[in-house]
Amino acid sequence: MCRLIFAFGSFAVTDIVAAAVAMSSGETANHDNATRVHADGWGAVWRDAGNGTLRWHRDARPARDSMTGSPLASAAADLLAIHVRNATLPEKRGIQFNHPLVRDGEDWHFMHNGYMPAVHRKLGMSVSVFDTAEYFDYLVPPGTQRLEPAQILQRLGAVPTNGCSSGNAIAIHPREAHVIHWSPAECATPAFFQLYHLGLPGAEVIASEIVPRLAPAARWQPVPAGTVLTFPLDTIPAIRGLATAQAATAARMI
Repeated sequence: MCRLIFAFGSFAVTDIVAAAVAMSSGETANHDNATRVHADGWGAVWRDAGNGTLRWHRDARPARDSMTGSPLASAAADLLAIHVRNATLPEKRGIQFNHPLVRDGEDWHFMHNGYMPAVHRKLGMSVSVFDTAEYFDYLVPPGTQRLEPAQILQRLGAVPTNGCSSGNAIAIHPREAHVIHWSPAECATPAFFQLYHLGLPGAEVIASEIVPRLAPAARWQPVPAGTVLTFPLDTIPAIRGLATAQAATAARMI
């Protein structure tokens, strides 16, 4: 299981990096899962504040040992997503399993927190190889240029839930970014998979845990279950995340 943090707008990259490291080391853990430390590597996607190019990086080392010396140390970004990993299955450790997953030639970048052992069936596969890769291919089929929140939630509603813990994810394309908060009704550890929203002057942050070094706990708000937050990257800094979340939640209930 993993931790996610996403920042959009005007923010200090060093603050988001420090928050990710805090989550990876268990400093901010306050939930219903035994997993506290996430030391099986990390990855990041960010949009260069100067030229708008999406960049990404992966590292197999624990975040606390390697993140401050990474390319993020000198990055200026108006979008940043970081994934710190604790592999669900021991045999799925290594740089080839670290997030983001990147689809060649299509510019999609994908991060996932949870375990979806049966999603491969939606692709017609008899055996799962790597559930996050299969989830990526299912949720964002090859050739996709845009996603709609209602479309994402519709696809999630059709996922086989046996053994599934969560489909929390971040999907980023040069045109748009989506932060997905979804778990099946039978999720055994809902507090662990809860996402939280923090509004800052000129920026929004979504994270797997409340990080007091960014803001006091009272300023963080739970993201509603079954929500897709959409951030159109061609309109930075005009942010419509929470309005989109409300529309997406409404779409789920139709």
